[in-house]
Amino acid sequence: MSAIINGIDIRKVYKTRKVEYEALRGVSFSIEKGEFVALVGPSGSGKTTLLDIIGLLDNPTDGRLIIDGKDVSKLGENERADMRNKKIGFVFQSYNLISYLSTLENVELPLAAAGVPFWKRREKAIQVLSLIPGMLDFKDKRPNELSGGQQQRVAIARALVNDPDIIIADEPTANLDTVTGMAIVNLLKQLSVERNVTVVMATHDPDMIKKCDRIIHIRDGKIEGVETRSGQ
Repeated sequence: MSAIINGIDIRKVYKTRKVEYEALRGVSFSIEKGEFVALVGPSGSGKTTLLDIIGLLDNPTDGRLIIDGKDVSKLGENERADMRNKKIGFVFQSYNLISYLSTLENVELPLAAAGVPFWKRREKAIQVLSLIPGMLDFKDKRPNELSGGQQQRVAIARALVNDPDIIIADEPTANLDTVTGMAIVNLLKQLSVERNVTVVMATHDPDMIKKCDRIIHIRDGKIEGVETRSGQ
């Protein structure tokens, strides 16, 4: 395998007029293509900040981030947005679905933002939904007609519709029951194994952690250690 994400001495400092808070304190790491990686640590440890930086939603204060061989630390905002749209899919615990759009329309959103013609994005959204067992049956439903687990599956389909190399997931099972959460875990694992998608997630869920190839432990803005697992 080859590394798709490299972080080199990344720092993130938040400043107000009276306070300076260092959320990340010089973290360095490497994530291989197709790996299923968990960021684990207590609240306030820097997990979400690191996910936002890897996902190009935020910039590091110092350090370098290299994605697929390109130093994204040097990119302008338009270039970052273009890379984010083409290479990265996002799955959050709050789902972030648009309430007045159908399942199919929600899945199409990244393609619509990229200017893909209607017929092509509709075809692609149907194709991606068909990868997730049972979800094509709900293509015309709106979010309030779906269970939490179904909404999270829609969010995963939306994350996949651009064929991303990387999926960023922030506590994707936090609002789900155990059985539904396990189904989401297995789906993300399947994407990693069968489609060689790199999955990087923050989680406290022990069932998710068991499925991971590696666990990066973070505390107080620093990487405490890295644990390799079989990812069964």
